[in-house]
Amino acid sequence: MSARNTYYQDETVEKQKIDFKNLKRLLRYAAPYKRLFVLVLLLMLIAVASSLVTPLLLRYLVNTVIPEFHDDYKDFAVAIGCFVLAGAAEIGITFYQQRSMGRMGHGIIADIRHDIFYKLQVLPFDYFDSRPAGKIVVRVTDYIAELADFFTNYLMTFILNLVKIVVVTVIMLVLSPLLTLAVYAAVVPLAVCIFFIRRSIRKLFRTHRAKVSNRSAFLVESIMGEKIIQNYNRSSYNEQIYHDLQQDSAKYWMRIVRRNELNTPVVELFWNVGTVLLYALAFSLQRSGAAGITGTAVAFLSYMTLFSAPLTQLSVIVQNLAQVSANLERVFETIDTPPQIADSEDSVELGDVRGQVDFEDVTFGYEEGINILEHFDLHVSPGETVALVGPTGAGKTTVINLMTRFYDVKEGAVKIDGQDVRRIKLHSLRLKVGVLMQDPFLFKGTVLENIRYGKPDATDEECIAAAKAIYADECIARLQNGYLTELAEQGEGLSAGEKQLISFARIVLKNPSVIILDEATSSVSSDMEKRIQSALDVLLKDRTSFIVAHRLSTIRNADRILYIANKGIAEEGTHEQLIKRRGLYYNLYKELGDR
Repeated sequence: MSARNTYYQDETVEKQKIDFKNLKRLLRYAAPYKRLFVLVLLLMLIAVASSLVTPLLLRYLVNTVIPEFHDDYKDFAVAIGCFVLAGAAEIGITFYQQRSMGRMGHGIIADIRHDIFYKLQVLPFDYFDSRPAGKIVVRVTDYIAELADFFTNYLMTFILNLVKIVVVTVIMLVLSPLLTLAVYAAVVPLAVCIFFIRRSIRKLFRTHRAKVSNRSAFLVESIMGEKIIQNYNRSSYNEQIYHDLQQDSAKYWMRIVRRNELNTPVVELFWNVGTVLLYALAFSLQRSGAAGITGTAVAFLSYMTLFSAPLTQLSVIVQNLAQVSANLERVFETIDTPPQIADSEDSVELGDVRGQVDFEDVTFGYEEGINILEHFDLHVSPGETVALVGPTGAGKTTVINLMTRFYDVKEGAVKIDGQDVRRIKLHSLRLKVGVLMQDPFLFKGTVLENIRYGKPDATDEECIAAAKAIYADECIARLQNGYLTELAEQGEGLSAGEKQLISFARIVLKNPSVIILDEATSSVSSDMEKRIQSALDVLLKDRTSFIVAHRLSTIRNADRILYIANKGIAEEGTHEQLIKRRGLYYNLYKELGDR
């Protein structure tokens, strides 16, 4: 397991550059929308043409219509009509473009969200062990939201701005090469300044994003642990931590705001310089006898806007493109993370399970160089009940994790009915092997939906029968709407014992061939535990079962008890045999009694 990143550690900030390989891959998501893309592009080219006609109409009005105007309104009306048509065409097409690009952009992002969410369902536990949940959430939400913004607002604009710059330059050169140089003298330095301002902002933004990620990680952790926080009077302490994280974020955000404020004075400075240059050159040309220069100067003021806006936007878009490229790297990194625990090409379905389980010379550790189990051997016969006890961290839960393929062994093999679990299809394996955890997780929904979670096609009657079999029926009946009671997130409002009873009913309904109980009765009262034990005797009859427990009363009748310590099995035998041996288990029994 890789070293875990925490809320007070910034994620690595790579130097951002445009990765065309990732951008090309991103365009594959746009393939289903290519017809819409082409249509919008064509319409926007018409809108660009409309915007380019307007300055020419101004020139025509100033140089021809107004000087020759007497009582004939025809030319004037035609010019004004063309103004209206060009403006209406540009407005209408822009509206359609924005709506269509929004639909396309969010459609593409929906596909990416689907892919990354699916990958999160199959990623190895090591991926989640190595980073806080909040930082995963930021990667899946904020980073992708920025991609959506790029597709919706920048992608088409990038293409059209390039077209505008080329076409406007050609038109200006045709009208007046000298005035074109004046526009370039003002606008090009403006674009360069804006580029470097945006570049510095992007550097600050990357750091700010890391700070936001830290803040989100701490926020998620605090929400999940709110009861513990209040119980241990940590509210004020945590408030200070959050304040510090927020201040870190706000500090960089204010730097971004101050840097961004440079845009306005820089734009106004170069715009005024360009305007003065245009008027000065126009005045000089008119003095030298150039014809129609007044209208041309007016047209050039419009063209300077049409030229400077896309040029400065391009500098912004290039910076956004670098940001998008960096986000893509993180998003595709998640999507491309190999699901180490996956079906092999020769994997097979697990048929009717007898329940033979074998650990053959197994070595495993969560961290490189630190083994929890070494050369571990265990052979369990069909229908046998095996209990695992021992000190915390000795490897009891690890044995279960390897059997269910939550993790894979480093060396050796785990087999069910002689089949290496790595060659069994995961769906088939987890259908036949049921695990009941110490901390039951309930999903938002009704009690019935939570019981039915592992068997979606089960009827209401089957769900209720499963609850009755485990003595959960009486407890559920006391809820406001019984089995139709809507549970809050993580079963909030239910006691630990009530949550565990519902999860017991869930595994009874699933009816697996091999059953694993990992401290499954630790949250249940002693009285309820006795009732559940009677049901378990029926449930576990003739099934291979593994029980991890600190309450020795739940394992006294196990066929074998294994004391896990020192990276293997330190002792094994029945309860009576181990008591007579007066070893590690005996000392544990003396310490805990029959609890």
